[in-house]
Amino acid sequence: MPSWVLATIFAAFMQNLRFLLQRHLKVTTLSTMGATWARFAYAMPMVAVALTLYLGLSGQPLPRATPAFWAYVVTGGLAQMLATACVVALFARRNFAVGITLKKTEVMLTALIGLVVLGEGVSPPVAAAIAVGFAGVLLLSDPPKGETALPWSARIFNAASGYGLASGLLFGVSAVCYRGATLSLEGGDELLRAATALLAATLVQTASLGLWLGWREPGQIARVAAAWRVAAPMGLASMLGSLGWFTAFALQTAAYVKALGQVELVFTFLFSVFWLRERSSAKEIGGVALIVLSVLLILLASL
Repeated sequence: MPSWVLATIFAAFMQNLRFLLQRHLKVTTLSTMGATWARFAYAMPMVAVALTLYLGLSGQPLPRATPAFWAYVVTGGLAQMLATACVVALFARRNFAVGITLKKTEVMLTALIGLVVLGEGVSPPVAAAIAVGFAGVLLLSDPPKGETALPWSARIFNAASGYGLASGLLFGVSAVCYRGATLSLEGGDELLRAATALLAATLVQTASLGLWLGWREPGQIARVAAAWRVAAPMGLASMLGSLGWFTAFALQTAAYVKALGQVELVFTFLFSVFWLRERSSAKEIGGVALIVLSVLLILLASL
């Protein structure tokens, strides 16, 4: 099995665990931006330690950063930060499983952005598989049963769908930028370039959002520190998941990685059913079934 496939599946599992812990922080302790910052603040020193250890073990020098690298890192880091805030805000409107699924519009948008920015397209079979996944997302764009009396336009263009689409667009931008960043580094193997780009991105995110919180929500920084029992494991899951994503981006186009990354939905529904004890409607299950079919088709097309 290709290395990028293994890295993507690992990243999807760790990202799901991170979102679960982040959801807990959002609904119990922190504001939307506080829970968002906690992810970066706790992950950043772990990434620095991991990069230092790998540099020592591999004997490689640190890759040389180019101006294009920093442009990609800053753009991708800010886009990911805003996308994460959209997902955290979405948790207050839909259940955990549907909230994660709505953000999967990022798969279609990543393919489009990757084509425009990096000139990387997808094969016809993968494009068809992405279309199947998009059909599943459309099924999940409807509000819960109690809101079905709303007009059709309100049922499609609602706050939950808006957060999902916004996060999908922003995650698509960040994915393409992170692949661009790993390709822009000079020297080093794929894992070293991935870790270097990840550290640069988390530094940008921790500093920029930390300054914003200090100005707009100063009490949140102390609350993030006090929530270390949940935030520290979340930071570890974030670091491991992000390292998986960055490694996959260094090996394969962003569209393929994000398309296969929909396997996260399998982990999401397992967590939703067995941990959170949440129920899903028949329409939601049908939408997820289409997305799982999309993942299988993409996996077959890439092997």
